Amino acid sequence: MNENVTLDDKYKRLQEILRELKSVAVAFSAGVDSTLILKVALDTLGAGNVVAVTGRSDSLARGEFEQACELARSLGAEHVVIETDEFDNDNYVNNPNNRCYFCKTTLYARLEAFVKDRGIAAIVNGTNVDDLGDYRPGLEAAREYDVRSPAADAGLTKLDVRALSQRLKLPTFDKPASPCLSSRVQYGEKITPGKLRMIERAEAFLHELGIRECRVRHHDHLARIEVPTEFIPMLADPAMAARVDEHFRTLGYQYVSLDLRGFRSGSMNEVIAFGAVQPRV
Repeated sequence: MNENVTLDDKYKRLQEILRELKSVAVAFSAGVDSTLILKVALDTLGAGNVVAVTGRSDSLARGEFEQACELARSLGAEHVVIETDEFDNDNYVNNPNNRCYFCKTTLYARLEAFVKDRGIAAIVNGTNVDDLGDYRPGLEAAREYDVRSPAADAGLTKLDVRALSQRLKLPTFDKPASPCLSSRVQYGEKITPGKLRMIERAEAFLHELGIRECRVRHHDHLARIEVPTEFIPMLADPAMAARVDEHFRTLGYQYVSLDLRGFRSGSMNEVIAFGAVQPRV
């Protein structure tokens, strides 16, 4: 992307791309990226040509689902919820390092049938330029189902998405990223709804302590807590550490650790550098 291209230029290009599509179903998670796409699509195409579609399963935190419903309503969008069945797919449950591919394949297959039935021209997601350089197997599923990524096509980066969201007065402009709960489970360990509930409740407890952005990485019976480095001293305090340990044990964890490297988005992918991770028997 030309360095002279401004945010206004990218915004105009985003609008042009959406106009060319005429009608869209937005894969809507209530994250900063998909919320921006939904807002601009509504402003550009009108509510009659836009549907927000959220896939609901055990891998989506309940709080995130509730936010998706409320946000779609507040933006004036038609909101459709589809039940996904990725837990019926052993390729997903066994949690190989391309697990996300199987999840997105399930979602996009449902969306493909939905847009065909409704006569909607295209499926769009919130992928931005920076996502293209990350390890994201779900992007392959998007290509297979011809899912469009207007933000990436318009040259919008993560920072651009947040800046434009703030300009458009979207409440998600500073919302921390919140990928699916399954992304917290170490590759090769089977995913179960029970494990995802443990993770969800553990992270909710940390949120109650005032930590907006955190991850509880699930390693069998061990919870590895990642928080921004400024919160490490707080959690390392003996009294607080005992409080966190006690609560996590009530959730089912036998061991609780604090990652001294701090919060790192996608840290589970660090093991991929050592070779492909296969499901454990």
